Amino acid sequence: MAESKKPAFLTYKGKPLVRNGNTVYYGNMSDKYVVMLQIMSTKQTGGMEVADKVVVQLMYTDPDLRTRDRVVKKSEKQGLYNAMDIGSIWLERALNE
Repeated sequence: MAESKKPAFLTYKGKPLVRNGNTVYYGNMSDKYVVMLQIMSTKQTGGMEVADKVVVQLMYTDPDLRTRDRVVKKSEKQGLYNAMDIGSIWLERALNE
């Protein structure tokens, strides 16, 4: 019998990235914190559509908290790289507390 392989997540700095539409979640949902990246607008560059404005939020993963109370930090960045950069820093610092 063939073993069914679980699809591996795309990772960034050793943590999984999960995309749902224009929202990207960065981090393990089993950890205390996760980063949510919402792509607010896109632009055409070199024939490709790339993220322009991205909202970055460091959030608690506790499902018992209200959605508004889960947000620890929030910022808006230009481009996905800048958003991922600040999000990974926030997540590392929060998980190391």
